Amino acid sequence: MSVRSHVSLRQRRRALRKDDAAPVATPAFLRHVLFVIGCVLALAASLASEKARSAEPGVVAAQRIDVRRVAGHGDNLPLSVGIPLPPGVLSDTEHLRILDAHGKEVPAAVTRMLTWHYRDGSLRAVRAEFMAAQGTYYFALGQPRTTDLPAWPYTRGLVKDRPAALGTLTPEWLTASLIAGPQSVATRDEPYARYVDAQFKWAAALPAKDTTAWLFDRPSTLFKAYIRTGRADYLEAAEESYRWYMAGIKRDGPAVSPACGGGWMPDDKPCDVKYVYIEPILLAVALTGDDSMHDSATVAKMADLWNSGGWNGPPGPYKHPDDYFTERLSGLGLIETVAAFELTGDARYRERIAARVGWLSDQQHANPDGLGDDGSWRNSWNVHENDPGGDNDVRGASPWMSENIVDGLWHAWLVTGDARIPPMITAFGAYLERYGWIDPSLLVHPHDWRNECSGSGGQIAWYWSSSRAKTDALMKIQESEGWYSDGHTVELGLPVAAAYYFEKDPVKSAALKKRFAALSSSYSESCASISDTLRRFNWNNRGAGVAQWMIKQPAGSGLTHPSNLLGSAP
Repeated sequence: MSVRSHVSLRQRRRALRKDDAAPVATPAFLRHVLFVIGCVLALAASLASEKARSAEPGVVAAQRIDVRRVAGHGDNLPLSVGIPLPPGVLSDTEHLRILDAHGKEVPAAVTRMLTWHYRDGSLRAVRAEFMAAQGTYYFALGQPRTTDLPAWPYTRGLVKDRPAALGTLTPEWLTASLIAGPQSVATRDEPYARYVDAQFKWAAALPAKDTTAWLFDRPSTLFKAYIRTGRADYLEAAEESYRWYMAGIKRDGPAVSPACGGGWMPDDKPCDVKYVYIEPILLAVALTGDDSMHDSATVAKMADLWNSGGWNGPPGPYKHPDDYFTERLSGLGLIETVAAFELTGDARYRERIAARVGWLSDQQHANPDGLGDDGSWRNSWNVHENDPGGDNDVRGASPWMSENIVDGLWHAWLVTGDARIPPMITAFGAYLERYGWIDPSLLVHPHDWRNECSGSGGQIAWYWSSSRAKTDALMKIQESEGWYSDGHTVELGLPVAAAYYFEKDPVKSAALKKRFAALSSSYSESCASISDTLRRFNWNNRGAGVAQWMIKQPAGSGLTHPSNLLGSAP
């Protein structure tokens, strides 16, 4: 990339700120599957309502479908509902039935949407279609369906691009389905769930006039909030956001800049891959059954655009200390490549996952700057900020942008079980603990840098951290760029919790758990009310929900604990 293009990119970034082969199912894996399915069924049985149990043996409250009228009228509405499924639960769409509240089978069409193609080949998600009134229904597994309807296109159930009705599932079922990996149900008193709810008060409205509000992937953020809660308002906002977002994807032209096939191009946006998201397609297909906004060619172009890099240039290994690199592009690129593989099973994307993981492993362990392995993906501050000729460079890493890399590695681990990934995550967790957080002794007038919302114990990471630079150099960057960068503290719960999940050293894991507990001060309602930039909702929450599950697992259990059935290495 030329100096000129770097300068141009910097100007645009400043303006943006201002505007505000697959693993084989092993015996160990199958034992893990049976363990988790048993836990799911036991949980479901414990929640079963007497009405559901007496109406249909084996149908329990966790398999409830709540139908809510949205844009339709009357009590005979065409409903499409996505039903995600754990591995090994269903292999034939004929063996899923829809029942009304009294246990009577309802005529339905059930269509295969996703497959656990990189595991046991069972169904990962289906779309159930039936005519529904507002109220309660159930889905039943195991027995053949006896009354069918012809399947219809998803768009038949829309009224002026809004669903006539929405069908929501229980969070118990959604989290156990593993459609977004392991998750925990958000309890009523969970501080993080209350934080998301408080943010949603200002983030609910569709931000059609602010394209920057889609950075970090708004639809996936909302879909994941639905998975942990089962809330219809989260699902409705996710569905609306998803359809608006996908309408902006360019379907023609090659997947390179400036033609930008597969790019997101509303309002003549440039060919910027950090706005290209495949993960929400996976989630929309599984959670609503909406297959109307994509086809295989669209997914291929979106994935290939990430592979060409758009206007940023092709991704690749970090070979020289002055190579252009941002943690955001690297992490998001890995996430979306994994999502493309989950959707399609295409071996090309599996190979690209392995390559991207390899680039990150090499950069972390054998950085070409010769300064050793400190656990970060060390790069140049000047190049990072598109000023490659600047003086007084600082070799380091962005803590909050590195969350995107950890999120990408976590997604890749769930799909591949790549043995390189857990030590990469624990190494960054150790780096973050040692070099990432600002020492409280430095948080004094006139440079506290924190927002008052998190109180006197609020945690804040360096805007730019380093194991090599002197504190004065970091403070200079913090003074220039890092005021109120504690707005990123919430998402940093992910790298902390992920490192804890894989860390076997008891001293290190105890420090990580203590740090995670300290981060909860950022869940305050006053912090959640800050809406100075709409994309804050996305950057805080797209990947952070799983941290609530991770931190509840035994320290270091990532490779052995049966709950992590998708992390079982082949």
